[in-house]
Amino acid sequence: MNLLLAVDILSELADAVSFAFGMFWEILWALILGFAISAAVQAVVSKAEMRRLLPDDSPRSLGIACGLGAASSSCSYAAVAMARSIFRKGADFTASMTLEFAATNLVVELGIVMAVLLGWQFTLAEFVGGPLMIVALALLFRLLLTRRLVNDAREQAGRGLRGSMEGHAVMDMSVTEEGSLWSRLTSRQGFTATSHYFVMDCAAIWKDIIGGLLIAGALAAWVPDSAWQSLFFSSHETFAKLWGPLVGPLVAVLSFVCSIGNVPLAAVLWNGGISFGGVVAFIFADLIVLPILNIYRKYYGLKVAAFLLATFYTAMVAAALVVEFLFQAAGLVPDKRDAKVVETSVTLNYTTVLNVIFLALAGVLLIRFLRTNGLAMLRMMDEPEEATA
Repeated sequence: MNLLLAVDILSELADAVSFAFGMFWEILWALILGFAISAAVQAVVSKAEMRRLLPDDSPRSLGIACGLGAASSSCSYAAVAMARSIFRKGADFTASMTLEFAATNLVVELGIVMAVLLGWQFTLAEFVGGPLMIVALALLFRLLLTRRLVNDAREQAGRGLRGSMEGHAVMDMSVTEEGSLWSRLTSRQGFTATSHYFVMDCAAIWKDIIGGLLIAGALAAWVPDSAWQSLFFSSHETFAKLWGPLVGPLVAVLSFVCSIGNVPLAAVLWNGGISFGGVVAFIFADLIVLPILNIYRKYYGLKVAAFLLATFYTAMVAAALVVEFLFQAAGLVPDKRDAKVVETSVTLNYTTVLNVIFLALAGVLLIRFLRTNGLAMLRMMDEPEEATA
């Protein structure tokens, strides 16, 4: 009896790992491509000008914050640390939070992975909903953010309590010498900077990716579709469209997984019956998972952390609802729920060929990283800002 139970448990675990590895194999090339593009952009976009470019919450400043965020690392912890860093140095609070949002929701690697696992419609929804969410957040801040809260946040931020990925957030290896973007990127210094950003971005979020894949694999293997359908009220079509964006962020908060790591979970939820807008809201919610809420408490104080939770959640839900009905009206919501939640299957197909090609690219960047004092930089990733400034 005990032997049969042990075999049963091992079989269930094997199924979960199989689903996790299957999704990993599907997205591996996309991850490498996304990180490589992001690293190349960061190599020629300086962080040094961020404070000067974000003095207020004007549309111009918020637009610049979106661009700077989209050019940054997709690591949620690094984005949160970077937002505090520029806020401490004088940037506007709303603009700092906008940059934080853009750094996790408007980055190219997220869009590529979403396209592979979920479909291009979800990538489009992310890049339509992201700016909508930022507009909603700016309006909420205009209405509700008081000078006293900002002063409290600045005072608490000035104490410099340690969060996570602070060294990675403030490191600036960009090539700022004169010349075209291409000449800077292809120079020896540009190649080195690209390799450093690539490896450190991967190091910053590998735990989230692996955690997300394992949780998604377990949910795919162990939770029946009927349970998801009940949770998301998928049999009540109209109510499900309203309920999905409301419950999606709450599922994300409890999952502890952020950044790109929540895309595999989103694929499981979509196949399970959550609405299109619910998927979008779930992915938006990487900045309100429990570990990051605790960092907000350290960075800005309990009151401001609660304010951020309430406003972020409201902005996510509002943007996801608009996306839900906008895409429904435009006929862009997929008819089939066929996200790539698959068991291990490594065959000679286009995915395997792409994985081999991009693993070779990753190898080249890793070698350059190791040959240019990369390990010393890697050890500084999680050090406080003062130690790396």
